[in-house]
This record gives sequence, structure tokens and C-alpha cells, in this order.
Amino acid sequence: MKIFKLPDLGEGLQEAEIVAWHIKPGDAVELDQPLVSVETAKAVVDIPAPYSGTVEKLFGNPGDTAHIGAPLIGFAGEEVDAGTVVGKVEVGQTVIAQAPAPAQSVAGIKATPAVRALARKLNVDLAMVTPTGADGLITASDVQRAARILADLGPQEVLRGVRKVMAQSMTLAHAEVASATIMDDADIHAWREGSHIMSRLLRALVAGCRAEPALNAWYDSRSVGRHLMKNVDVGIAVDTPDGLLVPVLRNVDKLDPEALHAALSRLIRDARERKVPPEDLRANTITLSNYGSIAGLYASPIVLPPTVAILGAGRIHDAVVAFDGAPAVHRVVPLSLTFDHRAVSGGEAGRFLGAVIADLTQAA
Repeated sequence: MKIFKLPDLGEGLQEAEIVAWHIKPGDAVELDQPLVSVETAKAVVDIPAPYSGTVEKLFGNPGDTAHIGAPLIGFAGEEVDAGTVVGKVEVGQTVIAQAPAPAQSVAGIKATPAVRALARKLNVDLAMVTPTGADGLITASDVQRAARILADLGPQEVLRGVRKVMAQSMTLAHAEVASATIMDDADIHAWREGSHIMSRLLRALVAGCRAEPALNAWYDSRSVGRHLMKNVDVGIAVDTPDGLLVPVLRNVDKLDPEALHAALSRLIRDARERKVPPEDLRANTITLSNYGSIAGLYASPIVLPPTVAILGAGRIHDAVVAFDGAPAVHRVVPLSLTFDHRAVSGGEAGRFLGAVIADLTQAA
């Protein structure tokens, strides 16, 4: 039997989840015929046949995780090495998200070898256990209590695809970024009826970038340096049933209002239908999150490296403000700006947010 192994899918990916087989044992296949769809942390990929032949065995079922270089398909005939990329690997329309390398586990867990052995036996992650021993020592009773709780909870849901990438991204951001958040309100009473909130937020974000380019940048922690970006490529946080996606709207600073609205609508629709091309899920220069369309006034949005800033907009609501020296009820939008304090000063962040607010208060 000739064994075809899962090929290298590029960009440092080490594994993929089998989504669907397009063939079965006994089928005759032709060169470059799609064999199987696999989901990586970046996209759903169709893997083509490396040669013509007859399928003898499939290694794995839908939902299983296959590792690079592991057997994938057995073909009738003598053994050959097909463990490298053969044919053309096409990226499908289903896109997940760009994923950073996973962060290492948190160290400092205190437990005796016997307790660690018990945790392995009971399949308990010591990082989830609340210690009751002296100086934070995890005891056997702690592990047993955690095992009982997990048993009552039932089977664990393994995070896959978008949610797995989201978990890895948040871990990286928490471990690396020195986050700081400033908040303020923008009075939008002067807006014309029918103004589109996301289009106005994008326009205001561009105004912020022009006033303070330091927030439209990438930070390199290894060299302790930053790159100020020429274009404003905005990552738009989009809520989907599968988790958070951040497709990128390119050259926002160069789009007129009509083109901006059309491009934004198309990008959000494609994200929710999971049809965003892979190249539009990476390399944003700054991020915008309109979480207020669901709920919430203020937040501490999370900056994902290498970007250094994310602007969050809360729920638009009526508030009492001072207007012409007297109290008045106006519509306001709460704003939360999180920035990486390694690369951005408080003054720069304040000037950026001030420019955003100034633009939002305008009628058009």
C-alpha cells in the first residue's frame, strides 16, 4: 500500500482537522482530484490527489486531528514517500482566522510528584485546581475535588477552528501586550438622520490616525521597535456563531463614503458567511470593535500583536450633557481605546481619542 501523508500546508501549521472526505475506499481517483477537506487555524483546505490510483484506506474520520507527516490515505500499490506537498493545494472559501503560535503553559504550580501522578490518572489539569495546602500547595483532596466537579460537568468541548484561534490569540495578547485603556464619550446629536454608525466610526478612526500616527503601527518586541504604517488597514471585529473573526478592510483612508459603506457591508457579510479570502484575515494596522451593537457601554478591548491599538464603540444612548451652558439630552456613543503602552504613550493615545471624538461630533 502506498501511503500519502498529510502534506505541509505552509505558514508553520502543524496539524489540521478532517472536515469531510470526498472519496472512499475502492474509489479510483485522478491526479489533482480533491480528496479531503481539512480545517487549519487559517482556512479550510482541499487536498488534491498526488497521483492517479485506487483508494485502499482512509486514516481518520471527520472531526479527527491529523498532524503534518502522518498517514492520511492509503493507495493500492507499492509504498512510496508522498509526504511533501504534491499538486496544488487550493484554499477553499471557508476561512477561519490567522493564528499566532500558542503560548507556553503558566509555570509555578506547586504539587508533589504523587499528586501530579494522581492528576494524570484522573485527567485533571493542575492549572485548573484551586490549592488549599500551605503556600499554595495542591493536595490530593484538591485534585479529587476537581475531578468530581469535572465529572459532573460532563464531556469537555474541545475548541476548534475559530474558537481555538481566538483562545490562542487572547493568550498571546495577555502574555505580551502592556495594555492600557482610556474612555470618553462622543456627542453625536448633530448627526444627520440615517447616518451609518460603522462608516462614521471608520472615518473618525482615520482622523485619529492622521492626528496621531503612532497608533496606526506595528510593534516588534524582539527588536523593541515600531513601524508606523502608511495605509490605514482596519481589522473589523465581527461576531459569528463560530466565534470572533477580524477581517481587514484595506486602505480605509483612501475610500470615499459610498465606497467605504459598500466595502464594509461586503466584508461583514462575507465574514458571517465565512467567505473572506485568507489574505483579508491578516496584516491589519489597527482594529475597530463595535461591541455596542450587542450591549455594553465601556470595555477594555484586547490589542493583538503586532498592532498597538483597538478602538471600541459602546451602545449609543441618550445622556444628559452640557449644551450652550445648559443641560440637554443628547445621543452619545461611549468610546474605549486600548493601546499597547510599550509603543504608545498616554499623550499619544489621548490625542488620538480626541481626534476621533472631534470627528464624530460633526454633522457630516
